[in-house]
Amino acid sequence: MSSKPIAGPAKRMVIALLNEQKQPIIHRAVTRGLDPSVPLKPSGVPWLGDIPQHWELRRIKYLIREVDERSTTGHEPLLSMRMHHGLVLFSEHFSRPPQAATLVGFKIVRPGQIVVNRMQAGNGVIFASTLSGLVSPDYAVFDPIADANVEFLGELFRSRKVRAHFRAESKGLGTGTSGFLRLYNDRLGAIRVALPPRAEQCEILSGLAGELSSVNATVSRLEREIELLREYRTRLVADVVTGKLDVREAAARLPDLPTDTAAELAADALDGSGILDETEAEGILNDA
Repeated sequence: MSSKPIAGPAKRMVIALLNEQKQPIIHRAVTRGLDPSVPLKPSGVPWLGDIPQHWELRRIKYLIREVDERSTTGHEPLLSMRMHHGLVLFSEHFSRPPQAATLVGFKIVRPGQIVVNRMQAGNGVIFASTLSGLVSPDYAVFDPIADANVEFLGELFRSRKVRAHFRAESKGLGTGTSGFLRLYNDRLGAIRVALPPRAEQCEILSGLAGELSSVNATVSRLEREIELLREYRTRLVADVVTGKLDVREAAARLPDLPTDTAAELAADALDGSGILDETEAEGILNDA
């Protein structure tokens, strides 16, 4: 166990590793359920493979329907999609002003709807909303139309196999892993996924919340520490620039320290299997 404090870049590395650790747990739960002994059946969909015997195969167009409600005033709060945070208030996550000159014409989102970033669907930027507000006109907003828990649909659509299929079905002029590829409604709607009964969807979400609670707590703690470091740096720079703090004498006394890369620091929190252990991650935080 390292006794060295974790720097900001290394904290972000640990967060990335923790979020990656969560993916196979979520994928297993939303594609096979919580019972590993459940009987399986062939889905008939090559990329999907076997699914629980009592689950139903459904096309996405029978689960969600697009709605297009636009703001006429632009006075509603602006929302933003973040990879690991979901749909959030823009003002709480960004200090810069919105790039758009006006929010008139932006799409209205309400709690219980699903928002899809068409260009990032293959990367899992699809979330159920718990907020009311506005999103970019380039996003797609959907109402659930089946007996489905929208939070479960969000987890399902962000699971590895589904994300990969979203990426394969995205079309357009693209370069690299995303480029300008978009997932259009006709291709999204035609994709078949396996859906458990509504009661089991809620059980799976509850089971995931319990299984991932320690990982999520560690991620939240690291994110808060990064934010505090960022705030401290901003205040420190302001004090130096305005002359409130003279650091020349203190800087001259600083010892030469070895440079540790973020990867090396994060590796201290890996167990023998190469999977980050959240208990160890919390331990190195206590050492910081």
